[in-house]
Parts: sequence; C-alpha cells; structure tokens
Amino acid sequence: MLGTRLLTFLTVAKIKNYTKSARILNLTQPAVSQHIKFLEEHYGVKFIKKNGRNIELTQEGEEFLEYVKELEVKEREIYKKLKNKSSVEKTYNIGATLTIGGYVLPKILGKYKEQYPNIEIILTVNNTKEILRKLLREEIDLGLVEGPFDRNKFEYKRLKEDELILAFSPKHEFSKEEYVQLEDILSGKLILREEGSGTRKYFENTLLDEGYSANDLNIYMEVGSIDAIKALVEANLGYTIISKAAIERELKLGVIKTVPIKNKRLNVVNFYREFNFVYLSGSMNNYLSDFMEFCFDSII
Repeated sequence: MLGTRLLTFLTVAKIKNYTKSARILNLTQPAVSQHIKFLEEHYGVKFIKKNGRNIELTQEGEEFLEYVKELEVKEREIYKKLKNKSSVEKTYNIGATLTIGGYVLPKILGKYKEQYPNIEIILTVNNTKEILRKLLREEIDLGLVEGPFDRNKFEYKRLKEDELILAFSPKHEFSKEEYVQLEDILSGKLILREEGSGTRKYFENTLLDEGYSANDLNIYMEVGSIDAIKALVEANLGYTIISKAAIERELKLGVIKTVPIKNKRLNVVNFYREFNFVYLSGSMNNYLSDFMEFCFDSII
C-alpha cells in the first residue's frame, strides 16, 4: 500500500480540510499536519496553502498529486501481479469493444473457463477509445479492439478479420434493390454508433477513402448500444452499418436484411477491418499469451 504520508497527502488534497482528513484517516490533526510538513521539507516545496479557513494546493501540490495518483495505480497493479503469482487462482482484467465483447468473446470465454477453471477473466466492455485509455492506465491487462489505434503506443496481434455490412428492415425500400449506392446511405436515416467506437471510426475513414468529407456524414441517430441499434433497424426506423458478427442471428431469422454497397463508379465497397489484441510493451506474460493462443485456435 502507499506510505502513510502519501496517503495522508491524497486525503487532504481530496477533502481540503485537515480536521475532516484526520477523522477519515483515524489520526490526530497535528499528525496530519506533520505528515504534510515532512513531505514539503523533504521535497523543498510548498504543497498546500491557506485561503482563509480553507486550504488549496499550490501548483507544485497539483503536480505532486498527479505523481501520487500514478503511484497509487502502479501499486494496485503490483499488488495484483504479486497476488496472482502467489495464488493458485489467477485473475486477469481484459477489455473488449462492444462488438467483440458482446458477440465474439462470450463463447470463447465459456470454453476457456471450462478448460482453465483456476484462471478468472474479468471482462470490461466499452468503446475503443475507453479500452485504450484503460490500457494506458493499466486498469486492464489486455485489450481487444475493433477500431484504429496508435500502433506506436501499443503492441498488438491480429485476432481475425471482420466485415461491416449495411443492415435494414425487410420493410425498408433498400430490400427491393440488388445494391445500394453509398451516397443514398449518406442521405437517408443512417443510425451509427457514438464517437469513439471502432465501427464509427472505420466507417468514417472508408468514406474519406471514397472521396467524401466529414460534412457528408449526416447521422439520423447516434446510439451507443448495439442491441438498441438492431431494435431500431428491425422496427424500420432507420438503417445502419454494423459488424456482420453482431447480426448473424437476425440475418438467419430474416428480420434484418443486407445488400452490397457500391460507390459512384458502381464498384462494390468492402468494409473489412481487423480485430486486434492490444497490450503495453513488457506487459505480456505466459497466462495472457496462452489466452491469446486459445482465442486464435477458437476462431479458426
């Protein structure tokens, strides 16, 4: 755990009151003051200043607070890693984007748990932007994302290729067509995921490649839930661009339809992207490596 003085500083920085901080820490108020004084003398700067009856952090105090917060995150990570090494049961936190976490990983995790009952996988599902943020903060051990990411910041391994397709209700006018032109998709009731999602970002990048600009993207609805998007499409309230993996069941049942998309030159526009494992350099271990291999074998 963090040293007592650093814990005192964190509490005072948050509460901004010595008396209340002492009560929370189960210390006397003079002890709290001594902890802060020791840190200030040790580093040779003032961390806290009085403003009437209140206290505030100095600029140096604000900077020191960020360093201590980083130490707190690192300490949790060290504790988790040491606990895993000394325990029969291993626990790992994995983050996945909505398409992968909702429609690809569940079956794989079920099989994995049967084969490795002593390894606990805790799954966090969010959009690509949030998964990458959690990975950088070491709140998760491994990420599995569907969208673009900075390949200079992360190590990565490709899991599989995914296809994005046009999805609409059998009642929609698109169901009468053999194909739909991209410009017709952009001019109608297009439902898309929120900004930060891999699906949204990949679709936007493909539009740029096809000669369109960001201003050409007219979104009828922006929805964060894949299930909600599918329900809206089934109800014929719009159409969407979505992972084929997410609507396999609906396509088989016939409640959602799809046709190819063509560009201005009437060439088929293929929306293929990658599902990638992403992780920080130096963070890979045997358990995570074995888990990735298990996923590769399960996908084949």
